[in-house]
Amino acid sequence: MRKLLNTLFVTRENAYLAKQGLSVLVNVDGETLLRTPIHLLDGIVCFGNVGCSPHLLGHCADNNVSVSFLSDYGRFRARVQGPVSGNVLLRRSQYRFADDEDKSAEIARCILTGKIANSRAVLQRSIRDHSDIEGIEDIKKAVDSLTYSIRKLEKPWSLDELRGIEGDAAHVYFGVFDHLIRAMKECFHFECRNRRPPTDPINALLSFFYTLLVHDVCSALEGVGLDPAVGYLHRDRPGRPSLALDMMEEFRSGLADRLALTLINRRQIDEHGFNKSKAGSVMMDDETRKQVLVAWQKRKQEIITHSFLNEKMPIGLLFHVQARLMAKHLRGELDGYPPFFWK
Repeated sequence: MRKLLNTLFVTRENAYLAKQGLSVLVNVDGETLLRTPIHLLDGIVCFGNVGCSPHLLGHCADNNVSVSFLSDYGRFRARVQGPVSGNVLLRRSQYRFADDEDKSAEIARCILTGKIANSRAVLQRSIRDHSDIEGIEDIKKAVDSLTYSIRKLEKPWSLDELRGIEGDAAHVYFGVFDHLIRAMKECFHFECRNRRPPTDPINALLSFFYTLLVHDVCSALEGVGLDPAVGYLHRDRPGRPSLALDMMEEFRSGLADRLALTLINRRQIDEHGFNKSKAGSVMMDDETRKQVLVAWQKRKQEIITHSFLNEKMPIGLLFHVQARLMAKHLRGELDGYPPFFWK
């Protein structure tokens, strides 16, 4: 089992990353702000105008440390990594499953069962913890609707039919999402999901968390030798990590959405941390982004019991565990892919 290590997030504008011995240096204007040994990292994520020396990139590739470059908005730009590890037979099996419509649909059905069940769990938690919440009846109706969607997934469907079920469930879930926001409604009012770029603070926050989630899931898939670009629910498209987008579905609501709601409802962030451009796009300022990244890292360190293995582990290890379970299914060691269910 791969141990849970740390991700280095670099948000300082004009920072330059370099190698010194076996350590990574973060320099700004000739001053070293951070020095950390490479063996303490499993990934580096750079936001905005951040540079890296060729020697450091080579050092990271040799030590299986991925380096991702994102825009100021958190949109993925590029990723540098070393050779993909793992058994070539596993990747061949992955590709054969992707070429088989029925096998792809079966894996997609398992993933969507986890996604919709976890979305329902977020709504049920709000009902349980805040019985006086505004729109409680609408939330209860949404829970019933998602329950119906889960029951529909008990039988096989084609990929197009599965995408239709997913779309309907997402419409129901986000249709009541605004009721889950209990603080600073004047700023964090949610109407609908929008992105590329996000046009309001809550969507900016959600998109940022989803970007971090893709990075972590990609690293986990590469760690077991799977190709992040070849998925089942999300089909092949140049430059798109389709399998990572598949596997992150079961983590969206329970991890990313709940953390976003926690930061807002506990007033750990506010409207002053978001800036709107003349074009209408919204992005976080540096200080808020740092607060969000710290919260993300802390959340990944919390202990949770795995729903399938019944073992306790840090949340940050879930991505690696699910990647291994996917690999076991593709190798024929498991009859199906067991998604992770949040409680």
